Amino acid sequence: MALRSAKVSSKAEMKGAQPLTPAMRLSVKLSRVVGCGARKTRSKKRFPLEERERTRAEILAAVDEAEASLARGEGRAITPESVRGLAESVKQRGRMRLAVDQKTSR
Repeated sequence: MALRSAKVSSKAEMKGAQPLTPAMRLSVKLSRVVGCGARKTRSKKRFPLEERERTRAEILAAVDEAEASLARGEGRAITPESVRGLAESVKQRGRMRLAVDQKTSR
């Protein structure tokens, strides 16, 4: 009975590894409920700064690409009229696609 009341958080703690923090325990419990492996959960939390920097670099690259496109004159002016024209163009293409689909399904 005394052994059952002893609280051991994980097998890793039994082997002498660093004990889990309460946040890590919660993460492991949540990953078990959701179905993720504990390794996957730990790896997500281990390098949040690297992930943030990678995302930032991707965003900056996309912005640089967009600015270069605008500098080459490949941009599109966004005005109320141009938005209406774009919407009308999308509607026409959708109607044509629908008409083709209806003819082929008969």
